[in-house]
Amino acid sequence: MSDFWQNRPVLVTGGNGFLGSVVVQQFRAAGATVSAPRKAEFDLTVPGEATRMLAQYAPSHVVHLAARVGGIGYNQVAPAPLYLDNLLMGTHVIEACRHAQVEKTIVLGTVCSYPKFTPVPFHERSLWDGYPEETNAPYGIAKKALLVHAQVNAAQYGQKFAYLIPTNLFGPGDKFHPDVSHVIPALIKKCVEAKEQGADKISVWGTGVASRDYLFADDAAEAIVLAAELRTSAEPLNLGNNREVTIRETAETIARIVGFDGELVWDSSRPDGQPRRRVDASRAERELGWHAHTEFEDGLRRTVDWYLANRELAEKDPN
Repeated sequence: MSDFWQNRPVLVTGGNGFLGSVVVQQFRAAGATVSAPRKAEFDLTVPGEATRMLAQYAPSHVVHLAARVGGIGYNQVAPAPLYLDNLLMGTHVIEACRHAQVEKTIVLGTVCSYPKFTPVPFHERSLWDGYPEETNAPYGIAKKALLVHAQVNAAQYGQKFAYLIPTNLFGPGDKFHPDVSHVIPALIKKCVEAKEQGADKISVWGTGVASRDYLFADDAAEAIVLAAELRTSAEPLNLGNNREVTIRETAETIARIVGFDGELVWDSSRPDGQPRRRVDASRAERELGWHAHTEFEDGLRRTVDWYLANRELAEKDPN
């Protein structure tokens, strides 16, 4: 392992969250001195808070992971804060980093920024070829605006960035509260509860034909740490597992792991979201020497085990 991070001060916004906690662990394992301030200390949607945060911690690298996120249901009921909060947090962090002359700013984008009907696999060059899938568009567009911000600052001021686009993240520590959970934790929770209650069926959103490219959080964190060291371009970089899995296969695999043998009833009145997702992550492999190595089913088993051992924490109300 490189000694690049030995004693370097790194600040991770959102460092106490699902992905952020894994990123913090990996930076510390690499020798960095890591700060992970909480929202209660610095509300990054408020002007001046990011500047105050950087003045207090004086990091050489800032990894911006703080975000307001949720699944399709949350995107339907809260599109305004999903757009504005993410736009404001990222804008304030990028500008604060520029003024503080932070050595590098690492920004996490989202696969939701891609156009709804992007040809599979998604290439970074396709990012601007259409409008995102409607239910995720406000969030996806806010994140894409941060890419533009990074690119113009890099061009005009020489500010250094890494901008990463992960696919659907999952793993231990994910959010299982129904207000904000994504597809995997939502399905795990449904299957576990149905098994406990002796139910003979569960209702699942959509038709089951939509697909996703799932990325285990540990693999994503590894790529973030590598990009923070090696990447100096504001051009987007895909992170994915190079495997397209339908929602039907996802649900059936989770039911089998949990031990729920009832019927999966597909509610086609509910949205599928983006029809297909799988990214081309070959650029990340070439430039970072990175590829995802966690098998989908192994990652699911680890996530189920964590949920069963930490249900109160997993289902905590995010509000």
